[in-house]
This record gives sequence, C-alpha cells and structure tokens, in this order.
Amino acid sequence: MRRIRLTLPVLAGMLVWGFSGAVSQAASLPGVSLNLTGTSSPAGVVGTLQIIVLLALLSFAPAILVMMTAFTRVIVILSFVRSALATQSAPPNQVLIGLALFLTLFIMTPTFSAVNNQALQPYLAGHINQTVALERGEMPFKEFMAKQTRIDDVELFLQYQHLPLPKTLTDLPITTLVPAFAISELKTAFQIGFMIYVPFLIVDLVVATTLMSMNMMMLPPVLISTPFKLLLFVMVNGWYLVVKSILAGFH
Repeated sequence: MRRIRLTLPVLAGMLVWGFSGAVSQAASLPGVSLNLTGTSSPAGVVGTLQIIVLLALLSFAPAILVMMTAFTRVIVILSFVRSALATQSAPPNQVLIGLALFLTLFIMTPTFSAVNNQALQPYLAGHINQTVALERGEMPFKEFMAKQTRIDDVELFLQYQHLPLPKTLTDLPITTLVPAFAISELKTAFQIGFMIYVPFLIVDLVVATTLMSMNMMMLPPVLISTPFKLLLFVMVNGWYLVVKSILAGFH
C-alpha cells in the first residue's frame, strides 16, 4: 500500500510535466523583454522623468478617485443603513462596497464622459499635450465637486492658505477643493444617516418600553426589535428609498 501511495504522486507529477512540455512544444508563447538604454538629450531625460512621476501617481489614483467622486457619501450612507438595522454583517462589506462602486459609476458617468471627450480622446489623438490634457481633465471634476461643496468648508482651507475667495469654486486649486469637498460629503452623509436612524430608533424605544412594562428585563430588546426593523424596512421598500435619496442628492 505504501508503494502505491508513493507512486501515485510521482506518476501525477510526470504526467503534468509531460503535458506542459507537449504544450510548450506545440505552441510558442510570446515573451516580454525590457530594455533600458541611456540618453544624453534633455528631451529624453524629461520624458523619462514624466513617466516615473506618472507611475508614482498611479499608486494614489484609487484614493484620489474616491475623494473626488460620490463614493464617500454613498458608502457612508450604506454603512449607516446597516448599522441602523443592527444586522452586523448583513449585507457584508463586499456587497456594500460593490453597490457603492456601481452607484458611484452611475452618478459620475456624465463627469467621466466629459473627461473622455475633452481631455483623453484629444490627447490620444495627439491634438493636445499632457499638460493641457490634465487641465482639461480636472475641470469636469471641479464642476462636480463645486456643486456639492459648502462655502464654509472652502473658506476654512482658504484661511489657512491666506487666499481670497474666488468668484467661482472652479477657480480654486484642486488641492483646496478636494478636502473641502470631502468634509462636505461627510457632513451630508451624516445628515442623511441621522434621518435613517430615527425610524429604527423609535422601534427600539417602543420594544424596550414594552419589555420593561412586562417585567421582561432579562430579554435583550435588540433580539425583539431586529425582526420588526427588518419587516419595516422591507415593507417600505427601504433600499429603493435609500438609493433614490442618494441619487436625488446629486441632481
């Protein structure tokens, strides 16, 4: 029995090795090679440095896109919904993040289309350079963030930079508009979260008061109120109302 057990893995390994060798002989796979060559021209050095800087900025791209889009408000509101329902891990984080990403894509579609038409496509066609493409590309994001940003939040950052308030928020530098937009989004999300919490808080109070009047002190109120909150949420079509309020806030 030991010989049979020992020979089975050996035979399996030989078959896999033979199959991989046959595949490699039957079809030649393409290879990838990287060549680093020296340059003495200033233009070549500048182009290389631009590529290095661009690759470094790509590592910050997810954070930049999250802070400049509707994702912050959407994910905070969805988290408040789950906390108000007291369902702990239902729906799970993967579902909430996936829903927030697709809602963000739906909300930001006009902005992404404007960036594609005004900056990306002309740059790929060679009609504009990289600097002009970046300037045109940030303008649709500025217009989107300016609609959702409060003046008080903008003035907070302008005071520390000792800059006057411009005529329009789109004239602000992107480094000032992004943090102002972020805290404005957090405030709006918390306001909506408070409105979401109120109905479920009333259910908790009613259940807790009823249990105390019946001298059922040992029974946790959450155990009784959670099914009633789920029933209330389903009866009023809660996810529809939550998503509707999120979409209405951006129009």
